[in-house]
Amino acid sequence: MSSVHLFLNHSIVSPAAEAGIRCRRIPFAGRVIACATVDVRPPGLTAAATEAAAVMAAEARVLVGTYARAPAVLVSGKGCKLYDVEGREYLDMTSGIAVNALGHGDPDWVRAVTEQANVLAHVSNVYYSVPQVELAKRLVDSSFADRVFFSNSGTEANEAAIKFARKFQKFSNPDVKQPRAEFISFSNSFHGRTMGALALTSKEQYRTPFEPVMPGVTFLEYGDIQAAVELIRTGKIAAVFVEPIQGEGGIYTATKEFLQALRSACDDAGSLLVYDEVQCGLGRTGLLWAYEAYGVFPDIMTLAKPLAGGLPIGAVLLTEKVASAIKYGDHGSTFAGGPLICAAAIAVLDKISKPEFLASVSKKGKYFKEILIQKLGGNSHVREVRGVGLIIGVELDVSASALVDACRNSGLLILTAGKGNVVRLVPPLVISEGELDRAAEILLECLPVLDQSNSK
Repeated sequence: MSSVHLFLNHSIVSPAAEAGIRCRRIPFAGRVIACATVDVRPPGLTAAATEAAAVMAAEARVLVGTYARAPAVLVSGKGCKLYDVEGREYLDMTSGIAVNALGHGDPDWVRAVTEQANVLAHVSNVYYSVPQVELAKRLVDSSFADRVFFSNSGTEANEAAIKFARKFQKFSNPDVKQPRAEFISFSNSFHGRTMGALALTSKEQYRTPFEPVMPGVTFLEYGDIQAAVELIRTGKIAAVFVEPIQGEGGIYTATKEFLQALRSACDDAGSLLVYDEVQCGLGRTGLLWAYEAYGVFPDIMTLAKPLAGGLPIGAVLLTEKVASAIKYGDHGSTFAGGPLICAAAIAVLDKISKPEFLASVSKKGKYFKEILIQKLGGNSHVREVRGVGLIIGVELDVSASALVDACRNSGLLILTAGKGNVVRLVPPLVISEGELDRAAEILLECLPVLDQSNSK
């Protein structure tokens, strides 16, 4: 029995139950998703819609209100499709915020998780485990890195990178009374919501309610070489955090010259260069790592979203130079790198890292970008279509929220980014060209809603 079944069977006190009316379970597509009742629904409201409303009402009562959720109760998925409790089908262009790289229910991923769950799920980092070592070996062999530290999320990976950068500066400069301890981040950046990662995130609305956050962070304009080089040369900067492609910030791509300038300045000053590839890494661009397009290597790189195919994981990849500063007890995690999670990640990494898989992502990304420009480019509200591989942004001159709602009502799930005016398209990497065509068609069909919303 799935968690959704358990929830629907045990967690909701429906209006019918409160009224003492007997319920009849209604099977739908092999699942029990509804409770038929008498005289408790408004005319025309289906049993499944009643249960969907009950789930939403229960969420409002028992969960902290941190999410402005879309009004859809999703219960299953297959490939690039998702299905809600009412049986509606959606083409998923969000992949769980760039997480479900292999889509939903990938058989190799399911097999890896099932087999490992039957053997060993968790032992903590007090002991060795084979899947953890095997995953680390694969990450090292496929990247610039010599060592790996596992965490449970992208924000945790960035927190670890902050600590490692600070420790490296103290380790490398033992006779200096005040080693480098400050950081550079950039406009439109997003590095997470915990206190250190939040301090590196540029959007003030994320930081202001929780200030004071970690001090010592300077935000510079993304791509401003002169300002970055000048600040790095002051000798105060422990590390520079940069996303080669910004996801949450609006799908902005760094130039090779920008990253090369950061690398040279960090080398000269003794600062570290940290790439946040939490969203843009692991095949999303058509290359395994986004930095490969530039040929400019970091000292530290953080990963997370797609690595375990939907299970929680983060990773910090480090050079030996940085890792040598980290000693027993400097950092840790109870859950990170557990056997179950790492087995899932091995299945994902093995599939994505195949050259033919990456080539297909690159090909589909170019195709999708071209048809979006062709179909949407003539609309007065569309400013730009940008991105690489299957991380694409459509910038509008108005808020994208009405378009998001209209697309969802038409069976297409999309995200926003930037200041809410960028449509972020990050589908599963296994999506077909036919599905990309359908997504573009729905976007085109729904664009007129922007005229209506803008006129209000």
